[in-house]
Amino acid sequence: MAIRQRAIQAEDKQERQQAILDAAARLLARSPERIANVAEVADEAGLAKGTVYLYFPSKEELLLAVHERNIDGFFRALIDRLADTTPVTVGDVLALTHKHIVAPPLFLPLAARCFGMMGQSVPVEAALAFKQRMGERLSAAGAGLERHFEELAPGQGVALLRHSYALIIGLWQMSPAAQASSRAPTQTWREARVAMISSCTEGVEPNQAATSVAARSASLLRASVRTASNCRASGCWGVSSAVSGWRARARPV
Repeated sequence: MAIRQRAIQAEDKQERQQAILDAAARLLARSPERIANVAEVADEAGLAKGTVYLYFPSKEELLLAVHERNIDGFFRALIDRLADTTPVTVGDVLALTHKHIVAPPLFLPLAARCFGMMGQSVPVEAALAFKQRMGERLSAAGAGLERHFEELAPGQGVALLRHSYALIIGLWQMSPAAQASSRAPTQTWREARVAMISSCTEGVEPNQAATSVAARSASLLRASVRTASNCRASGCWGVSSAVSGWRARARPV
């Protein structure tokens, strides 16, 4: 292990923070069944244990930071696309969702784990700060969706993002993939994700599997936009999701 010199400049500190997150992500990918302790992360990053604590007071906050970096990549890409003057389609949103949320092997299992930590092992201050930053991302992306999809009334862009994300995580937690990843420490999350896709395409020819998943996802998102449109016309607000389908939540404007 090579112990690096202390970072002084802001750029050096940012680089060191990213190096710590990279190290934590590598350890998580190698051993998804457990959370590496701070000493292990420090050794992987080539840093002193105390240095890691300067950036992240606990392993739970470090894990949450890895997750936030992942989700920030999705929101940055989505907000940039929505800022474009060219029309945005449901397919565009789905493509970004697949690239940043579904395809990366760590995203869904880590997101599900962080959901469970938020009200337990993550300090209240850190959890609130995380939620505030997420709120800012949601507001920016939601406003962009409302500009491109006129069916969405003010506030429904954020609601659509929140409920869609919650549904994705919920389905992951109920999938055979999530159960397999928790039962089999030697199974990688990439294999678990493949198992989840397979469970969604049972009975479908292999060369049609990807098309089937994409089609079902597109159908769900289009249905949510139509529901928002109907809800707006009938004088209610918001869109909530359930496993049985999308439903309007009666709430007067």
